[in-house]
Amino acid sequence: MATKVSAVLKQKGNKVVTVSPRNTVAELAKVLSDNRIGAAPVVDGMGQLVGIISERDVVRGMAQHGTMVTTSPVERLMTSEVKTCSPEDAIVELMEVMTLQRIRHLPVISNGALEGIVSIGDVVKQRLQEAQSELDELRNYISSSS
Repeated sequence: MATKVSAVLKQKGNKVVTVSPRNTVAELAKVLSDNRIGAAPVVDGMGQLVGIISERDVVRGMAQHGTMVTTSPVERLMTSEVKTCSPEDAIVELMEVMTLQRIRHLPVISNGALEGIVSIGDVVKQRLQEAQSELDELRNYISSSS
């Protein structure tokens, strides 16, 4: 049975650090640094997901606009066409999407609301745990049948 996103969120929690489209890039950098995260969903005043912004976006913005970008609003650099997932999506499918599309963070949406965020690190960690569990089961099976 394929592990679902909901299992990852249950383990890591549903806390999502978000920013506003009007936050400056400098404010974003502090939020990312303080929370030791690489990306943040961008939500409007109604709590609706309107984008996502990552360290990569900031670096790209600095390369194009120099240090002046730090005073720019997040909405200028954010990705507004956000790829999302649901709690019912299988982790193996996320791994494929994230790898092929070079996405490191997927907001989790349920009934139109932001419910969490899953990183490529979360996905890899889950897959490693599953592989270790399968290995342990095989070892137990082999040792019990000898």
